Amino acid sequence: MQENRTGTVPSTAPPSQIAVSPDNPCPFLRGLVAGGYVDGHVVPLKKLIQTIEAASGEKGWQQRVAGVKTCIVAVIANGLGRVFRNWWSGPVLDQLRDGPLDKHGVGSRILSAKAEVVETEIARLASFGKDRQDPQDPSGKMERGLTSPEITTFMNENFERAKDNRRTIDRKLMDGEWPVLLNVMGKGEGDARYLSVREVRTLFVERRFPERIVQRLAVPVPQGGIAGKLAKAVVGLIVLVGLLALAVIEFPNQAGEIVPPLAQILPPPLPALVPAKRAVWLDQNWTTEDRHWFHHASQGTATFPVPYDWFMALEQPGIHLFTSPGLLSDSAYLERFGFLPSPRTVHADAASLRRFGYRDPPDPPPAPAPDQVEGLRPTAVENFDGLPVGFARLTNATNPGTLVPEPDQIGLACAACHTGSIRYKDTSIRFDGGPAMVNLKKLELATGLAIAYTLNVPGRFTRFAMRVLGPDANEPERGNLNQKLASIGKFLLDQHNLYDKTIAGMKTHDGKHPQKDTEEGFGRLDALNRIGNQVFYTDFVLGGLSGFEKNLHAQDAPVSFPPIWTVPWFKWAQYDASIEQPLIRNAGEALGVSALVNFSPDFSQKDLFRSSVALENLVRIEKMLHGPDLSGQYVSAFGGLQPPKWPAEFFPGDPLWKINPERVVKGRALYADMCVECHLGPVNDPVFDKEHPHESFWSSEQWKPEKGWLEEVQKPVDDMGTDNAQASVLAYRQVSVPGFLGMRPKRDLGERWKCQDVPDYSSTEMPFSIALMIAVDRTSQHWMDENKDKIADPMKLWGTRSNCPNPGPEEHHHNAGTEPKLYYRARPLNGVWATAPYLHNGSVPSLYWMLTPAAERPTKFCMGARDFDPEQVGFRVVGDAPRCKTGETLFSTTGPGGPVAGNSVLGHSFEGQKPYKKGVVGRMLTDDERYQLIEYLKTL
Repeated sequence: MQENRTGTVPSTAPPSQIAVSPDNPCPFLRGLVAGGYVDGHVVPLKKLIQTIEAASGEKGWQQRVAGVKTCIVAVIANGLGRVFRNWWSGPVLDQLRDGPLDKHGVGSRILSAKAEVVETEIARLASFGKDRQDPQDPSGKMERGLTSPEITTFMNENFERAKDNRRTIDRKLMDGEWPVLLNVMGKGEGDARYLSVREVRTLFVERRFPERIVQRLAVPVPQGGIAGKLAKAVVGLIVLVGLLALAVIEFPNQAGEIVPPLAQILPPPLPALVPAKRAVWLDQNWTTEDRHWFHHASQGTATFPVPYDWFMALEQPGIHLFTSPGLLSDSAYLERFGFLPSPRTVHADAASLRRFGYRDPPDPPPAPAPDQVEGLRPTAVENFDGLPVGFARLTNATNPGTLVPEPDQIGLACAACHTGSIRYKDTSIRFDGGPAMVNLKKLELATGLAIAYTLNVPGRFTRFAMRVLGPDANEPERGNLNQKLASIGKFLLDQHNLYDKTIAGMKTHDGKHPQKDTEEGFGRLDALNRIGNQVFYTDFVLGGLSGFEKNLHAQDAPVSFPPIWTVPWFKWAQYDASIEQPLIRNAGEALGVSALVNFSPDFSQKDLFRSSVALENLVRIEKMLHGPDLSGQYVSAFGGLQPPKWPAEFFPGDPLWKINPERVVKGRALYADMCVECHLGPVNDPVFDKEHPHESFWSSEQWKPEKGWLEEVQKPVDDMGTDNAQASVLAYRQVSVPGFLGMRPKRDLGERWKCQDVPDYSSTEMPFSIALMIAVDRTSQHWMDENKDKIADPMKLWGTRSNCPNPGPEEHHHNAGTEPKLYYRARPLNGVWATAPYLHNGSVPSLYWMLTPAAERPTKFCMGARDFDPEQVGFRVVGDAPRCKTGETLFSTTGPGGPVAGNSVLGHSFEGQKPYKKGVVGRMLTDDERYQLIEYLKTL
């Protein structure tokens, strides 16, 4: 055995070395291919196993172990989609790059992505070793080598330097490389065994093995008899079963795609986290302190089904044999759902804040937000646990029915959905008020699975209890914690199953089609239907009510998160212009994101509608967005949160970011000709106002300076031709409410708010829109009544806007009781460059495609990455059948059953000539004209 492990590198290369594909990144396999020991493409599994067993130099059982390990690696080497094919015909060696075993630069980096040897990395390897006496050289020659501990140090350092681009499993994969090379190619025995750097260099550069390895490979492989073959078959079957289990455990993303039923119990696939080398928050007229407060200010919500401390103690879902699961609350994990990283505090040194994108304030700095609004002081905010933007801690909560104190809860802040970012190369540009690229559905699934795994995977609850209760907790305390967590898990599972069962039996409002969820994906949410399900079903169930399952509705009208800069100046919010009253808008959103509310008949009438809604924070957020009250004054600019400016300054020298003044001039003229009818003149371009005074925003009849708001242009959905799903939600959805809530539309809206023509709906059956207006109004009023001693002037909190249904624009008024007329409102286009994807349902990936005939637009594209295209302004789509990366979601207009509800890309089309048909808003543009208009929109 000793002599079989020693020797020297041959002085001459094999007479005819075979070329090796750069897509085979394994140096040992490259040596086998170059030497002609195995084929460079598909290698039969038996052949590969026998070759590796021979090269190992092991005998007997140890040789079989080496073969089993080879089998496991070979079967999954090309991905789970080829598991059975690799088992049957063998792995494909020239397709190993980018497979599940490729560490993408986390390893030694001796081989580049093009399979070129990096000599400096070989020198770095040598620096971890020592000069040692070659045991096979008669003269006692010294050579540089690494022992096992030195190799471990080398691997640890490799893993550490790749901390911004690594997977936990990469460190485990390293154990299958350098330690194996030490075992196969090492010299000496025991603790003195070392790996020769000279032989490593020969293997990488010349793809040649030491002579002792060549001799092993030259020995014929013995063939077993029938008994031996049968034993191997049995062992192989056991290995295959174990391999499949291992693959499901360690590669759940691919397993869920191959076997869809597994996706119900496996963690949702997520995009890989690629940290930015540079991050920048754009200046938008907010101070650093106000920005950070907005990022983590609680709306009074308990979005997640467990208390704050429990959430922080849960582990990420998934079963891990070789890797640790990590915590659900790890920022790096939550960022894979689309959230942005956030510092623990902004009261830190500039260098620390710069890592998160915070810069020195502009000169002059913006004025800070008011510390109180009508006497209401907002809650203080910190982020001591380092959660991403949009996560908020609800403190001092009480049960809204019993008033018993509740543990701190964790919910989503406004910023979760209304903080945007784009990525260009290695730079992340971030801005407040823009559409987020988050996937809340996947986060919901991951949270539910984290609870289930904690309850059912051995060892997890013990660790969870240790984090929540501490090491001194006794068995009854741990048992009580387990019982409470199990109760939450059962409730979530029961509600999930009931939802699926209920929706399966429901029809659309016209009775023509079965209801079916539409995948929201990254960057979209069916906010209105989710709010309806939460308030008029889940909150009823939490209040002890039953029998309201028919209030549920499929999530089939997803929309892109709307930008919120300038919104407080609009009379009507939401894409469908459905909400006028700002306080109702904000409190309704808080209820939809799971603020605690009392709808229980077990308490007195005066306790109904008590909630955890943090009105003191909501009114401050509205004030921060709005800025100073300028009603009755002549203004030519809005205050508050400003739209982000085109960030060309951060990409100097890049022609794609440089504004072309000539195009801007031509684009301004196109805007005046084609866009002002709906979007009005720009709110922030004095040149436009001077050149086109009659189209100026500030001279428009829609702008009401005496009232301090904009009457947005509203267009019938039929005329616009865009997807009508979102507009249909409030127009057609009906709900049932318990009579003890005392919701009487004619009184609650007609008398209290002076709404005109409110039908005399039943107190138990009414449109969803009407019920929501009343429920949110009563909840807000209850909060004000209980906090009246803190409020200087309640009427100023409500303002002058009403809480009435939108009758539609005057020229389209319809009588109550007739078929509802559907509208979408058009907003000014300030900051539009930062709001892709476009149209209300997020169906158009870039401004370029917005300006094309609708029939030419992409019908499929992937979402999840923020990679920005500054030329087309949005997300570039390549090809008709895009292949989404792992974890990304596919937007598609069609599915297996035909068109997907809510996903039409039609309408707002530019084609033909006047008079335009329905769905067309302008003439056909040339390509030059598209880019001219795009160039101008960049400046707004």
